[in-house]
Amino acid sequence: MPLTLDTNILVRLATRDDPVQAEAALRVIRAADRLVIPLPVWCELAWVLLRGYRYSAEQVAHAIGTLMDVDRVVCDREAVRAGLAMLAADGDFADGAIACAGVQMGADAMLTFDRTAAAQLPSVLGLKAVVPPGEET
Repeated sequence: MPLTLDTNILVRLATRDDPVQAEAALRVIRAADRLVIPLPVWCELAWVLLRGYRYSAEQVAHAIGTLMDVDRVVCDREAVRAGLAMLAADGDFADGAIACAGVQMGADAMLTFDRTAAAQLPSVLGLKAVVPPGEET
């Protein structure tokens, strides 16, 4: 049976902060033939690990990379890799993932008030970012 995994499941697996819940989740996951992880779950996972668990960017990248490499995982790997590239450049995982997903859906650029992301997207991912007029400085 294919399953969509919620962020709290991935947090349990990555942190093992509740071993009972982690093992319960693993029992169900082992029986699944496909594990679907939507892009918002990856963004939430990165945020929760960074902010809630105080993981370093490297620890978050390792956790996400390990989970993404499971052969039964179905996800937007290109967008997740874009998020990881931004994270490695001291940027925000979600900014990279969202910008990449937008391009996949036909966007030419990402409109954002986040000047840091706007500066990083072209250099890290080769993606265009636009800051609304009057907000560039």
